[in-house]
Amino acid sequence: MMTIIIGLAALFLLAGIGVPIAFAMAVSGFVGFGLVVGWGGAMAMVGQLTFDTALNYNLSVLPLFILMGNFITRARLSDDLYSAAYSMVGHFRGGLALSTLMACAGFSAVCGSSLATAATMSRVTMPSMRKFGYKDSLAAGAVAAGGTLGILIPPSVALVLYGIMTNNDIGKLFIAGVLPGAVGLALYCLTVTVITTLDKKAGPPGTRASWPEKLRTVKRVWGITALFVIVIGGIYTGIFTSTEAAGIGASFSALFAIWRGGLRLRGVYEVLVESARMSAMIFAILIGAMIFANFVNVAGLLQALEAAINAMDLTPMGVMIGIIIIYIILGMVLESMSMLLLTVPIFYPLAMAHGFDPIWFGIIVVVVIEISLITPPVGMNVFTLRATLPDVSTATIFRGVAPFIVADIVRLALLVAVPWITLVLPSHL
Repeated sequence: MMTIIIGLAALFLLAGIGVPIAFAMAVSGFVGFGLVVGWGGAMAMVGQLTFDTALNYNLSVLPLFILMGNFITRARLSDDLYSAAYSMVGHFRGGLALSTLMACAGFSAVCGSSLATAATMSRVTMPSMRKFGYKDSLAAGAVAAGGTLGILIPPSVALVLYGIMTNNDIGKLFIAGVLPGAVGLALYCLTVTVITTLDKKAGPPGTRASWPEKLRTVKRVWGITALFVIVIGGIYTGIFTSTEAAGIGASFSALFAIWRGGLRLRGVYEVLVESARMSAMIFAILIGAMIFANFVNVAGLLQALEAAINAMDLTPMGVMIGIIIIYIILGMVLESMSMLLLTVPIFYPLAMAHGFDPIWFGIIVVVVIEISLITPPVGMNVFTLRATLPDVSTATIFRGVAPFIVADIVRLALLVAVPWITLVLPSHL
């Protein structure tokens, strides 16, 4: 157990002094594995694991979905989404914040990245909310919180990684994320309503659109609707696999971006480079996390956790609540993707040993990680927003997301108490 504590301390120390998390996990895991098993075994493990990960066919779905999201961003569909949502609900009090949340949900449905959603929608929605006198805290909070929907609403990079790491059906995970994502959007909208009811100056109403204008703006979002139906509908009906869906989605989004006139030869180059950079980063984190996971496994962390749980005589739900609390604490200090890759190999066997459904557990994990995207001090969506809105302070953004964190905790409690919300759609797949 002391070896595990030293390994974890080394991991946090390296990350704390600025070493990239992928290398921090790899170095800590390699040294720890070498101390427990031997240096020859550690070198063989790292070499074999890196080779197997790089040649894993199932992981090809990851860069393809990233490519699809980048093409969609280039197609400038975010403007159409916001215009359509604004025309429907913009005239209500807090309507522009509601429009922002709805547009974020729609963009997430074809993007799969929370950071990309937050960065893109901040540029589209913040000018209009400021024009109508919205408080920066509410405006920035709505964008940051709305961006978190990208990690759950399919296609989701986090769900792809969870499915690959645990050998679960990615299609079922995608379908399972639909209703929890819708519940999250509904609770976010309720949060905006409560805020603007208590403080009428926080979110004044916008202008009312005529019905012809509403129909015109709604028609312009057919591309995102078609892409979502093709990708998710194809998986749900069994027409093609998740990997095939990713390839078809990337191809369709590329054609759509070209047709919309937002993509030229230089744009294609930039999309490919950005997708390659993001994929390489995730692969590096994945390999580092798996090296560290192998270390904690041979060091006996899982057995130590099981012994501690047996000694405390916890019920299965008590175990799950403990796991969730640990995730929330880790979310305050770890980046979301690193936390997913680091913890799933440890907690997944524990959850399965206590009889929890693997699809349900995957959604719970992603929802908790979603909360970490906006919790201080390491809220990646908050810092993404801070980079795109340099005139808005970090404290203002964190103050704005606080009510949405409460909404996330309510949703988490609801999903834990009522597993049916998560499992009803996958049960028909």
